Amino acid sequence: MKSAETFYETADTYPVDARGVTDYWAFSTVKHLGAGQFYLMATKDKNGDPLDGGKNYKLTVPANAPADQYWSAVVYDRATHALIRDVASPSKSSQTPGLQSKPDGGVDLYFGPVAPSGQDSNWTPTKAGGRFEVLFRIYGPQKALFDKTWTLPDITLAE
Repeated sequence: MKSAETFYETADTYPVDARGVTDYWAFSTVKHLGAGQFYLMATKDKNGDPLDGGKNYKLTVPANAPADQYWSAVVYDRATHALIRDVASPSKSSQTPGLQSKPDGGVDLYFGPVAPSGQDSNWTPTKAGGRFEVLFRIYGPQKALFDKTWTLPDITLAE
């Protein structure tokens, strides 16, 4: 399935079977507010460029994330959709020990081959030479997620 192999980035294809699986995966996790989980996925940065494992990126998680339980951001290898091999930690979450919050309660997360200075606790490693994707999960999603009074911004290139 050409479109599934490129994770639906190929134009002019309509993979019915793969589309059904994606529909189930993307829309079947939340049945009731405050229960289950909800996934937000990024394969590109704010400029529309694919996430490159050799570059450094930043995702600002705004304060008061609408989660009854917690949120997490997990980095996957784009070629395999599995965790990136041989990295110390493939994810960060609101429960990560030592995670640094901003004064307003938001959190800056970093993805890239090298941690920004002083940001080891908020950094998830990637590998140069490959692309990656980020799944942001909200466990116990609240109404603010669905009515969009809380939104997760796009991933940007880190300065």
